[in-house]
Amino acid sequence: MLERLKNKNIIITGASGGIGAEMASLCAERGANLVLLARNLEKLNQQKTDLEARFQVKVDVHKLDVSNTDEIQAVFAKIVEQLGRVDVLVNNAGYGIFREAYEAKIDDVKGMFAVNVVGLMACTSMVLPIMQQQGSGHIINIASQAGKIATPKSSVYSATKHAVLGYTNSLRMEMAKHHVYVTAINPGPIETNFFTIADEKGTYVKNVKRFMLKPEYVAKKVVDAMLTPVREINLPRWMNAGSIVYALFPRLFERLGRKMFNQK
Repeated sequence: MLERLKNKNIIITGASGGIGAEMASLCAERGANLVLLARNLEKLNQQKTDLEARFQVKVDVHKLDVSNTDEIQAVFAKIVEQLGRVDVLVNNAGYGIFREAYEAKIDDVKGMFAVNVVGLMACTSMVLPIMQQQGSGHIINIASQAGKIATPKSSVYSATKHAVLGYTNSLRMEMAKHHVYVTAINPGPIETNFFTIADEKGTYVKNVKRFMLKPEYVAKKVVDAMLTPVREINLPRWMNAGSIVYALFPRLFERLGRKMFNQK
């Protein structure tokens, strides 16, 4: 398993912090060459210096705003030309804002869809031709349990992640004939700076802190699955069990879970 990623070319968006940075470190440790993308070029350059020194792998970094599709096309065209092949793309960039629907600002709605959905699709579209030509590759989309269970104050964020799951599931079937794997990662809340934007008041984090996943744990699950035909990774497992119950008994689930769902 540790040799599977050796000398492979792996692109990670949203790579400057959280699970993106953890995945980059694990991939480098396993001998992969990396292309790290994020808006914070200073942090990316620090990662590049650190990872190349520690693991003797090649790390390229590019400043990228995933909400800007023109920028995506320009940056990815350069990356694909330089690499010659792309083995794994991890669409990790994304953010959320927790507000009730009537409070949601239209600019925030557009922003979340631009990054979480359109940006993800645009990044993916840039590597699909080369993966089809290779007859191999792996698209990994970081979705969310929110894409399976919509809860109060996350209407827009949940909508973006429902969209990601729909896109991922369709893409998986389309790419099967090209031997390209497509995987959805559906984590619950993770201890990252995601909540500095999503949960301004800190109420949600306070209420669910004991359930929050460690970023290094999530990252390892993702990296372990790279270049394997895994359909989904759902974390934690008990939360995924809830999504199954929700699909079977939605009315009962919503009634019994109302108190917990309103902890945001």
